[in-house]
Parts: sequence; C-alpha cells; structure tokens
Amino acid sequence: QLQQQQLLQQQSQYTPAQQAVLLQQQQQQQQQLQAQQQQQLALQQQQLQQQKQQQQQQQQQQLQQQLQQQQLQQQQQQAAQQAQQQQAQQQQQQQQQQQQQQQQQQQQQQQQQQQQQQQQAQQQAQQQQQAKTNGVSGKESTRSSIQKDTPKTLVSAASKAQLTPQIKHELMPPPTPDHYLS
Repeated sequence: QLQQQQLLQQQSQYTPAQQAVLLQQQQQQQQQLQAQQQQQLALQQQQLQQQKQQQQQQQQQQLQQQLQQQQLQQQQQQAAQQAQQQQAQQQQQQQQQQQQQQQQQQQQQQQQQQQQQQQQAQQQAQQQQQAKTNGVSGKESTRSSIQKDTPKTLVSAASKAQLTPQIKHELMPPPTPDHYLS
C-alpha cells in the first residue's frame, strides 16, 4: 500500500509519458525479481537434490562397508574352517600312521610266531632223531651186554651148583643171533 501511494504521488508529479516509462521500469524490476526468485528456487532444488544424492552415496558407502564386513567375516569363517580341516587331516594322518604301526607290529608278531613254530618244529625233529638214535644205541648196548654177561653168570651159577655137563650145556646155549634179540 505504501508503495502504491508513493507511486501515485510520483505519478501525479510526472507527465503521462513519464508515468508510462516508470510503469515499464517497475514491471521490468518485478520480472527481474521473479526471475531471481525462480533462480533461487532452482538453486534450492538443486541443493536438495545434491543432499539427496549425498545421502544416497552415504547409504551406498554404508552398504559397501557392511558388505566388506560380511566378506571379512566370511573370510575369517573360511580360514577357521580351513584350520579345522587341516586339524582333521592331521588327525587322519596320525590315525593312518598308528594303523600302519599296528599293522607292522602285527606282522612282526606273526613273523615271531612263525619263527617260534619253526624252532619248535626243529626241536621236535631233533628230539625225534635223538630218540631214534638213543633207541638204536640202547638196543645195541643191551645186545652186547646180554651176549657178554649171560655166559659168565651161567658159568658162575653152574660152578657153584656143581651141575652136570649136560645141564651146563642146557643152561649155557650158544650165543643167539642178533635177529632173535631184536
């Protein structure tokens, strides 16, 4: 209202031509003001868009960080799993080594048992041979002792009993062959 009153006062002071020029100037100023306001609005909108873009970028960065953290966690889990797998493999290798050692011990025990059986068989064979040789030598010794001792005992018994020659001959027969003794 004040501006309008001032304009009216100014218009009353100027001629119609001057008043027309003033109106044009005022209209141009208003248009410039509107243009400036529109530019400011456009700048504000651009700033808002930039802020939105920055927020989106921040959100994307946060998402990327979360993804990186998840990847790190997955890598750590994989490393832990690999360590567990290595431990399991080491345990399996140890078990295999123990099994191999047990198999070797069993083989050694079997070899020892076979050696013992062979030794026992050899000992039995030796004992059988010794028994055979002892039996043969015993038979031979009994033969020789019988052949040597029987005439003496018979002669001594006959001489003590003062037997007749016929009885002596019956008591002292000639030496028997070996095949009768055997």
